[in-house]
Amino acid sequence: MLVFFCKWLSKLPLSCVHRLGAVIGRLSWHLDQKSTGIAIENIHQSGLCKDKAAVQQLAKDSRIEAGKSLMESLFIWGAPQSGLLPLVKATTGWHLVEAAQRAGKGLIFLTPHLGCFEITSIYYGSQHPITVLYRPPKLTWLEGLLQEGRQKGQVALAPANAAGVKKLLQALKRGEAIGILPDQIPRNGEGEWADFFGKPAYTMGLASKLAVKSGATVIMAFGERLPAGEGFHIHLSKVEDIQTPALLNQAIERQVSQCPVQYLWQYNRYKQRRYAMQKLQPKQSGMEDEH
Repeated sequence: MLVFFCKWLSKLPLSCVHRLGAVIGRLSWHLDQKSTGIAIENIHQSGLCKDKAAVQQLAKDSRIEAGKSLMESLFIWGAPQSGLLPLVKATTGWHLVEAAQRAGKGLIFLTPHLGCFEITSIYYGSQHPITVLYRPPKLTWLEGLLQEGRQKGQVALAPANAAGVKKLLQALKRGEAIGILPDQIPRNGEGEWADFFGKPAYTMGLASKLAVKSGATVIMAFGERLPAGEGFHIHLSKVEDIQTPALLNQAIERQVSQCPVQYLWQYNRYKQRRYAMQKLQPKQSGMEDEH
C-alpha cells in the first residue's frame, strides 16, 4: 500500500506535495504534543530566538516544514531520477566538489536533518558514485521501499554496521564520495558526548574517524526547500575540521543557523539513552569534584 502511495504521490506537482505536507505539519503541531514540546525545548536551547513568542513561531513553522519533509521524502522515493533532477534549481559551492575530486582522496558529505536531505545524494549520484550510510528500518517490510527509493543513479546504500563502515572506507579509498547523516543519535559504543547548541548530546564518532583516516574533503550539503514548491537549492560548504565530535557539532550548528526553520527540531537530539548516560556520568562526577 505504501509503495502504491509513493508512486501516486510522485505523479503530483511538488507544490501539491508540499501543500499536503503543510496540512500534516499543522495537524502535528496541535495533535502531537510530545514532538511539539521537544521542538520548543530544542529551539529554546539553541538560543537562536530572542523571546518566547519567537520560539513558539519557529517551532510551529518548523513543524510545518517537517510535514513537507515527510511528504517530499515519499514523493522522492516513488519518483524516477529523471523526474527529480529538474527540481534542483540551483547549486552553490559545486567548485568544492570538483576540487575534492582532483585531490583524489574522496569526499564526505554531511547532510543533517535540514531541508530536503534526500535530494542531495540523488543529485550527486546522477553524476558520480556515492555510498550513503543508512539505518535499516525497524519495520523490515520497509527495507525494500527504502532501498528502491534511495538507490537511484549511482547511489549505493551502506547499512549502519561493521559491513557498512567497511563499504564506506572502500568507497573513500577509490576516491569516491560517501554520505552521512551526522546528527543522528549513534548506537552503543559508537559515539561521544559533545555540546550541541550548548547542551551535551551523544554524538557520532564515525564521521570524524573517517575524515582523519582517509584525508577526504568534508562538505556540508543542504537541500534548501524553495517556497511554493518551486524545487530545491543545494548549498555546499567545505568543513575544515571535524577531528572530534565537538567540532562536528559546531559545523552542524553553523549550517542549521543559516536556515533554522527547515531543521527537524522535533528530533530528540538530546535523548538520554541508558548506554550513553553511563558514559556521561563519570565526566559529570569529575566536573563536580573539581568544584
